[in-house]
Amino acid sequence: MSDPLRELRSLRATRWFTDAEVSDEDLRRILDTARWTGSARNRQPWRFHTVRDAATREELSTCGAYALHVRTAPVVVLLALDRSGADAEFDGGRVAQTAMLAAQRLGLGSCPVTFFPEDNAERVTALAGFAPPWQVRTGIALGHPAPRPSGTSAIRTGRLPLTSLWTRDVTDPARRR
Repeated sequence: MSDPLRELRSLRATRWFTDAEVSDEDLRRILDTARWTGSARNRQPWRFHTVRDAATREELSTCGAYALHVRTAPVVVLLALDRSGADAEFDGGRVAQTAMLAAQRLGLGSCPVTFFPEDNAERVTALAGFAPPWQVRTGIALGHPAPRPSGTSAIRTGRLPLTSLWTRDVTDPARRR
């Protein structure tokens, strides 16, 4: 019997990409799927701006300590959020995750990037042509995955066990046993 949740657990960040282009049709399908993500009061406080130009991707790669991978991604989706609403950051995370899962479903790799500190977010926002209350603090690198070069990650792998992450309500009868 297959596990219906396996695909959700299998999403991993892809930081290395081949030179193959992401088709306009695949990009359209990813963004069309992402736009259906739920949001508080159905505000849909997001707009998408895509970057394929190598010089612009190079500039984006300098806008944060962990942004280097956008340099080699064939396309970067910049996520502008209307920050005038209290739930924009939460909703932005939801739409980004949906886009990344849609990309995976199409056989593409993805990796989110946060543009920080604030001056980098302002620079990326201007590059994408947005102005307040819109701001771009997040991007998603998209492309066809390439093998990870050996010795390139100092980040630990694996996941903490659920027992380390979940505390059950003390009124739960199962916990009282």
